[in-house]
Amino acid sequence: MKNLLKIQQKLIPEVIDIMTKRYLILREISLSEPIGRRALATNLQSGERIIRSETELLKKQGLIDVNLKGMTITEEGKEILSALKESMNDVIGLNSLQEELRQVLGIKKVLLIPGSYEKNNSLLKDIGKQASKYFLSVLKDDDIVSIAGGSTMLEFAKSIKCDKKFSSTVVVPARGSVGLDVETQSNNVVAEVSKNIHSTYKLLNIPDELGEESIKTLTQEPEINKTLKLIQNSNVLVFSIGRADEMVKRRKLSDEKAKEIMDKEAIGEAFGHYFNKKGEIVYKLNTVGIDMESFKNKRETIAVFAGRKKAEAFIPISKLNKNIVLVTDEDSARRILELTVNN
Repeated sequence: MKNLLKIQQKLIPEVIDIMTKRYLILREISLSEPIGRRALATNLQSGERIIRSETELLKKQGLIDVNLKGMTITEEGKEILSALKESMNDVIGLNSLQEELRQVLGIKKVLLIPGSYEKNNSLLKDIGKQASKYFLSVLKDDDIVSIAGGSTMLEFAKSIKCDKKFSSTVVVPARGSVGLDVETQSNNVVAEVSKNIHSTYKLLNIPDELGEESIKTLTQEPEINKTLKLIQNSNVLVFSIGRADEMVKRRKLSDEKAKEIMDKEAIGEAFGHYFNKKGEIVYKLNTVGIDMESFKNKRETIAVFAGRKKAEAFIPISKLNKNIVLVTDEDSARRILELTVNN
């Protein structure tokens, strides 16, 4: 298939252009179904007239259904998408971009989703699916899995589709609770992941940031202590990236503490640690859960994020741990390369 597409690309490039356009339309419908033509045109930055004619063709071919709620993809459409994915990634240059970024950062693996999250927020769903697919490919019986919280992690958790029962696997939060949104708390994400892989799980019902005395007291409680040991001994970690300026707000830090962190030129945050461009830890909160030593010693470390604005925050994280698999969108990958080359 790849060889045929490359030959067509040379001989009749217009065929590849049309195929790519229809593939991306079909893929977007799959991500956002049910979706109307106007919303689809907006997401793909295309004219409504073009979308109308293309979707009418896809409907005639039996690849999508159209009703009052919007367009949805058919089973045949799903099969076409699945069959074309790797070949189209090669055609649009995604595979070469993945390898280039992997080499520049020196990390284990890069998995990219075509497009820009800033222009099309529905890409987060596809990023979650890609991350969950890789997660399931490396998950083993008896693994201890630690999962962070946040909206990206929640999308990842919901994307997991698994028939196998990992009854001897344990899923735990990577850290305590951050912020006020219960749905995106790590405990809730852990419960969702555990349900979808049919495993057991442990919760950590304490805030992420505590005073030293509180941490000392709480960690002596048997159940909490047991969960913290599981977290430290976990061999699979899935987490997202936080920008320093956003995380000081999400954690509701005092103005004085927030200013101190930002004055130290922090650009990224993970597990209560704030990093500068060099990957140096410039500030550490009193947090419970994953620490830096544990972060560096996992069998599988999967970092998932979407959006150019987080690209800079990921670079210092990649300097601390080369055993990372990165899952993000194409535009964010290009932004990381820009920043890396310029620095």
